[in-house]
Amino acid sequence: MPLEAVEARRLYRQVADQLRSLIDSGEYAVGSRLPTERELAEQLKVSRPTVREALIALEVEGRVRIRVGSGIYVIEPAAPAMAVPAAAVIEGPFELLRAREFLESAIAEQAARVATKDDVARIDAALDAMENVAHPGEASMVHDRAFHVAIAGSLGNAVLVRVVGELFDQRLNPYFAQLAHYFESPGTWRTALDEHRAVRDAIAAHDPDAARDAMRAHLVCSQERFAQNFGAESAAGSPAGRVRTAENQAKPAKSAKPERAPKTQTKGGSARQR
Repeated sequence: MPLEAVEARRLYRQVADQLRSLIDSGEYAVGSRLPTERELAEQLKVSRPTVREALIALEVEGRVRIRVGSGIYVIEPAAPAMAVPAAAVIEGPFELLRAREFLESAIAEQAARVATKDDVARIDAALDAMENVAHPGEASMVHDRAFHVAIAGSLGNAVLVRVVGELFDQRLNPYFAQLAHYFESPGTWRTALDEHRAVRDAIAAHDPDAARDAMRAHLVCSQERFAQNFGAESAAGSPAGRVRTAENQAKPAKSAKPERAPKTQTKGGSARQR
């Protein structure tokens, strides 16, 4: 038998795989309501953003439907579900935002040190375009991307420009797009514009600390907007112990290094959160 590559599965995929298995086995029948995000996080010993990424993945696959204010319901798939190998290359939305928070905060800090008048003018052009476009929509994403890329461009490093652009483009992946569908609105766009202005002003003032903090605050607030309650915390859950911890669900080979290094443990033991 030929050897197969060992894959370190992302934590949200481990959660999605376990919930999918429970649905397939009939533990959660079509029409039934899943436990709330809080209950799932407690049972699985993972963070709520990880649970949310898993639920969004299952919704994209057509296995569940999220009804804001009511709960998460199992549905009859209308079409064949997305193949797991295809899902393997999709990053979780919160994982992407945390990566951007780390990288773009440092870029904004350096931009405040080196940005020229022309650099600030390019940032201003993107910001002006953002202020005059409807959101949500494709055009708003184009100008938002241009803003972040313009800041990276002020460092004169083509690799950073490409990385920032590629990370932003992950907003187009189906998981990120589905999550944004619930929480983005003209109101959140106006709030995000204020956050962008704070970044721009700090860079134009050549204040590295303020620029770093403003960019970090913007991307942290983005995570918080996407983590808002679906309004279904009162939904009835399932019996305790129905879902095993994600860390118990998979035992990767020693040569693999799972995300956040989930540890094998006995049922009910403590687990490291993402």
